[in-house]
Amino acid sequence: MKVAFFDSKPYDVSSFEKALQDKELTVKFYETKLNSDTAGLAKGAECVCAFVNDTLDKETVEKLTDFGIKLIALRCAGYNNVDLDACKGKITVVRVPAYSPYSVAEHAIAMLMTSIRRIHKAYIRTKDFNFSLNGLTGFDLHGKTVGVVGTGKIGKCFIDICKGFGMNVLCYDKFPVTDEGLNYVSLDEIWEKSDVISFHCPLTEETHHMINESIIEKLKKGVVIINTSRGAIIDAEALLEGIKTRKIGAACLDVYEEESDLFFRDVSGHILEDDTLALLISMPNVILTSHQAFLTEEALEAIANTTVNNIVTFFKEGKCENEVCLQ
Repeated sequence: MKVAFFDSKPYDVSSFEKALQDKELTVKFYETKLNSDTAGLAKGAECVCAFVNDTLDKETVEKLTDFGIKLIALRCAGYNNVDLDACKGKITVVRVPAYSPYSVAEHAIAMLMTSIRRIHKAYIRTKDFNFSLNGLTGFDLHGKTVGVVGTGKIGKCFIDICKGFGMNVLCYDKFPVTDEGLNYVSLDEIWEKSDVISFHCPLTEETHHMINESIIEKLKKGVVIINTSRGAIIDAEALLEGIKTRKIGAACLDVYEEESDLFFRDVSGHILEDDTLALLISMPNVILTSHQAFLTEEALEAIANTTVNNIVTFFKEGKCENEVCLQ
């Protein structure tokens, strides 16, 4: 069984090589992203393995179908980059629904703590032997209200950590979990009462630009926004304007709406043409990491093992429990 593996990085190769031991799979690793222009690299394979910024639109799916691809194995939980309608009846799509929810939840908290306690600024300052505390005043999380949008595995891990800090937790989910003792409220209450808002939901038509200009007007002044889900949940230009007007006190972003051509790459020797991103990075109250929240040894191992098992199971049994179904 041959697999064409796109958008591969050194940490992908090392984790998947371990997972592939004793498996009857031949994997060709490609650094390039999968799209309609690069789909030809999959010729001769039965399966492609794709990541969050690969483009699996109708044109790409049609080309993969012509090449005889039977399976798209996503090594991630989200599948908003896949045209499922184009895949229906032609190519099966499987994903990794969960790997290490702790990795993402802990990264969200790490960014929050770094931001509100000015740890990133203190680190840079002391490297220059500047030990002044001026401008480094933060605030306690204890007693503050955090709004959590999305109460899946990652969201619940994040909630547990917040409760450990003594925070008041408000939750919203389109499909609330009734037996977890979570305090579900409306989105309007999340917007109006939260000192911190963290997103742990998939990107759908309903969640696209969930944070926009009109919603920002409803937020508490000085609110901290955290996004470790998908970039397009937040309208980046509206976020920037909210920061400029001091409505938003800080933003902790591990994802960005137009990240696909930038994240996971070193572009330090190039001019950044995305003015919105450049301005966000320049803001003293914005912390941005490049889709790093998942990146722990435990998560990489789980992603590799689940992806390989998805592929093996599908070609052995003709189905897989992690298949993405059209609802």
